[in-house]
Amino acid sequence: MSFKIGMMKVSAVGAALGLCLVWAGPAGAGEGDAARVAESIHWLGHDAVRIDAEEGVIYIDPWKLGDRPKKADLVLITHDHGDHCSPEDVETVMQEGTEIVTVAAAERKLQGLPVRTVAPGDAVTVRGVPVEAVPAYNVNKFRSPGVPYHPKEAGYVGFVITVGGVRVYHAGDTDVIPAMKGIQADIALVPVSGTYVMTVEEAVEAVEIIRPRLAVPMHVGRGIGSLEDAERFRELSPVPVRVLPME
Repeated sequence: MSFKIGMMKVSAVGAALGLCLVWAGPAGAGEGDAARVAESIHWLGHDAVRIDAEEGVIYIDPWKLGDRPKKADLVLITHDHGDHCSPEDVETVMQEGTEIVTVAAAERKLQGLPVRTVAPGDAVTVRGVPVEAVPAYNVNKFRSPGVPYHPKEAGYVGFVITVGGVRVYHAGDTDVIPAMKGIQADIALVPVSGTYVMTVEEAVEAVEIIRPRLAVPMHVGRGIGSLEDAERFRELSPVPVRVLPME
């Protein structure tokens, strides 16, 4: 594990498969609350996360979950790309009462399931969890000249959810964008792999803008990006770091 507390840094080499959890400064919840919720966050590879919250089991962008994953109370999906919106993986975590929140493009891939659609700027409460949809898009990552991988016009989102009194931000697939100046989060999950999303250096910039208590680099693992990117984010970030295993 690796972690820093305050101005003191304690480092160690993490497991071969791991993520960096970064401990920073201000937000809404107290440091103890943020630490408690951080312990409930499970990184499942790439952008997939499971949060075992007081309010229930929450998945964000479930993908390649394997056999018999824990059942969900709430599923959040940032956009319709196959490595984020996987109908097969969503089906494996569904149970009676599970609800899904996603954008319209992803809803079309989830026919017959209980989906609530959102767009950037929307705020809803689902299964007792306040969910804010925030913009997520590219400004300098292009599949061809002038054509970004994640266009602003597509209406893709990240999410800010409140669980256990702690605000958790999952950035989705995005670059550094102006909307980040208005995001208040205690824990921030940010992509770091580059190519389709923020580079390590850009993710550091995003964390500096948002100033969460904790940050989790993602968009690595499962054959996408490099775990070295997560480690380099840890080295460059101005805040403390802890490494989580990929489950």
